[in-house]
Amino acid sequence: MTRVLVVDDEPQIVRALVINLKARKYEVDAAPDGATALQLAAARHPDVVVLDLGLPDMDGVDVIRGLRGWTRVPILVLSARHTSDEKVEALDAGADDYVTKPFGMDELLARLRASVRRAEPVGQDGGDAVVLVETEGFTVDLAAKKVHREGRDVRLTPTEWHLLEVLVRNSGRLVSQKQLLQEVWGPSYGTETNYLRVYMAQLRRKLEADPSHPRHFVTEPGMGYRFEPARKPAEGVPPHPFE
Repeated sequence: MTRVLVVDDEPQIVRALVINLKARKYEVDAAPDGATALQLAAARHPDVVVLDLGLPDMDGVDVIRGLRGWTRVPILVLSARHTSDEKVEALDAGADDYVTKPFGMDELLARLRASVRRAEPVGQDGGDAVVLVETEGFTVDLAAKKVHREGRDVRLTPTEWHLLEVLVRNSGRLVSQKQLLQEVWGPSYGTETNYLRVYMAQLRRKLEADPSHPRHFVTEPGMGYRFEPARKPAEGVPPHPFE
């Protein structure tokens, strides 16, 4: 059974979420502030966190950073903050998706299901063949959902991993912005290119030797992105920097 941690200081929203989630057979814990949320996350190990940013004791972005210090649990932000900069800040801190208040319950639940699916481990029924991709700096094991760099595991959020997986499975091929958005975030997405910029920047910081001159996560301006396992830029032509 999927366990959800709801973090919000508005009782009516918490009540609505708890009722709707329990009706769909989710287990639910609720926290009214950031400190309680971090304690519950450590004690209860939720499968997904629904997080308001406007908490009474700390900013929700700080809760995201606190969680990302030790867990890859999907984090779905639910907030009245709606500017692009505020969304990017939350995503950059490690959130996986962002829903603005007021919200539709059906859409929120669909986003939650998508976040949980992205975090699910590869099944053991043989449905996915082992795929190992090696570059000169890191290794991607698609079956185990692991990335190694310099002998160590690289911690990726579920959304970072899903984005990496789509690119690696299309190695050497251009993947359009719309395709990436729809495969990673869902069919209702297609124009939120700022999400891609944030997450590509995060992947480059974690995996590229020189994130400002990426060799493996290549931008095709205005079109999309390409993963190159062993890209050698043409002499005198630097790789595209991220947008």
